[in-house]
Amino acid sequence: MSLHARWLGSVPYRDAHALQQGLFEHRGDDWLLLLEHPHVYTLGARADLANVLVTPADVGADLIKTDRGGDVTYHGPGQLVGYPILSVPGKRGGGMADTVAYVRAVEQVLIDALGDLGLADVGRLREYPGVWVEPASDHPRKIAAVGVRLSRGRSMHGFALNVEPDLTYFNHIVPCGIADKAVTSLAAEGIDVSMREVVDAVVARAVARWVPTGGRWDRADVVWRHRADDLSPFSRGEGPGALPGTVRATAEAVTAPATKLTTSSTAGTSVRLRGRLAEAGVAQGLAIGERKPEWMRVPVKMGGEYRELRKTMRDLELVTVCEEAGCPNIYECWADGTATFMINGERCTRACGFCLVDTRHPEPVDAGEAERVAEAVQRMGLEFAVVTAVARDDLADGGAAAFAATIEAIHRRTPGVQVEVLIPDCKGESAALDVIFAARPEVLNHNLETVARLQRAVRPSAGYARSLSVLARAKAAGLTVKSGLIVGMGETDDEVLAALADLRGVGVDIVTIGQYLRPTSHHLPVARWVTPEQFANYAEVGAALGLAHVESGPLTRSSYHAKQAAGSALPT
Repeated sequence: MSLHARWLGSVPYRDAHALQQGLFEHRGDDWLLLLEHPHVYTLGARADLANVLVTPADVGADLIKTDRGGDVTYHGPGQLVGYPILSVPGKRGGGMADTVAYVRAVEQVLIDALGDLGLADVGRLREYPGVWVEPASDHPRKIAAVGVRLSRGRSMHGFALNVEPDLTYFNHIVPCGIADKAVTSLAAEGIDVSMREVVDAVVARAVARWVPTGGRWDRADVVWRHRADDLSPFSRGEGPGALPGTVRATAEAVTAPATKLTTSSTAGTSVRLRGRLAEAGVAQGLAIGERKPEWMRVPVKMGGEYRELRKTMRDLELVTVCEEAGCPNIYECWADGTATFMINGERCTRACGFCLVDTRHPEPVDAGEAERVAEAVQRMGLEFAVVTAVARDDLADGGAAAFAATIEAIHRRTPGVQVEVLIPDCKGESAALDVIFAARPEVLNHNLETVARLQRAVRPSAGYARSLSVLARAKAAGLTVKSGLIVGMGETDDEVLAALADLRGVGVDIVTIGQYLRPTSHHLPVARWVTPEQFANYAEVGAALGLAHVESGPLTRSSYHAKQAAGSALPT
């Protein structure tokens, strides 16, 4: 068993809760999720609403009921929230004695970490869970709240440690139902430390307490920035960008070592994108004109099957992601009579750093598109259909209704056809996701795309925790769940393995892993060519983690060998 420590940045409470539930339900390894929440008041199972003194929306906060213990508390920027999802040993399998012992263990991790950070006089206050400053004095001050849930020997929820939050938000509640005690923070106590230093201290103490001698643990962090504008798209600059192979390598690119981003490797990319790459520590890039290795070369085979499928798509005015995203497997898949249909138009409201899909202002949704996709599936005699879509953040439901309509139309017109959908995150909205889940696709795919550290550079309008929460919700809905990673954008092999652990931790069944190919000079540079041997290693590790199928290879894309992969994971 391993402990996986994850710094996730700013995560909405509902996304974090769904992620916790997924990790809680799929037993195996342990996790320590560390993050901040946007302003939110949470009510424990025994909370008294009278302890909420204002209408939360009036102060820019949400109010959410939870399944943890305790009363009302506040979470917000500048506060470190920790969710240990652990297998907790005990004699009663999660009884009261075990819960009290576990709460004491969480408190001790924080007490020790605060001591390491220079706050010496901290400890416990009798009858009041949490961590207190000067607990033996006449004016003890609460610096960390603790509220947990233990069930079947597994923990959820955890602690909230005040680093440098806006303490006025505590004035709008009776924190933890304690009216006569003050709340404080590290900053208010004169301890000037960054959030990262606090996370480092907490992780060190958590590892010391919860990882046995010689035990395994790992850590992965999203980029250490968490402003509101972090989830904003970037511009790729003016024009379509130069295609790979059309930009002649400069003398600098030829002579420069591979450990820095050269002028030709970043030519055409926006200043914002270059900044995000540097922020993520990506210091390696290949010139856009560099020759691809032999294993990345794809023969062009425009046979009769390819031409016939293309004619069907044009006749029915349909779009395929195979064409829009420049998939290297288009000739193989189309020759085999398979394609991935793209619904909700061909213009995406997000501009991810790896993707070729059009990002101009989207057009209205085509009401007849679902039936035309179903007709194409029937015409082609498919047994397995894959449907994806551009992100439509301009729509109230993120395009969920169109997915549901397409699944229903295919199932109705050609009973027995299995449908895989590759969905965007729908901004994490439960109502929208539930519409798709209720349509019962045979496979629900949502791509994680990259490792935690590179999320902001690769897909700035999405989030690592949110994508894991979408997958966890799909699994909780009883679906076969799939996700995918693209490698070669600056990640390390260890980070790929950590992402595989996270995917399996939330119950994912199928994973695809493929090499990134730079579509134009305005996109992310290729950082490395991952070898076929390393792709085989990813597949071996995934199998050892318990994934039902890992499709891993240089040319693998999300729907590559989708039917075969589903056959390994779908119940018989």
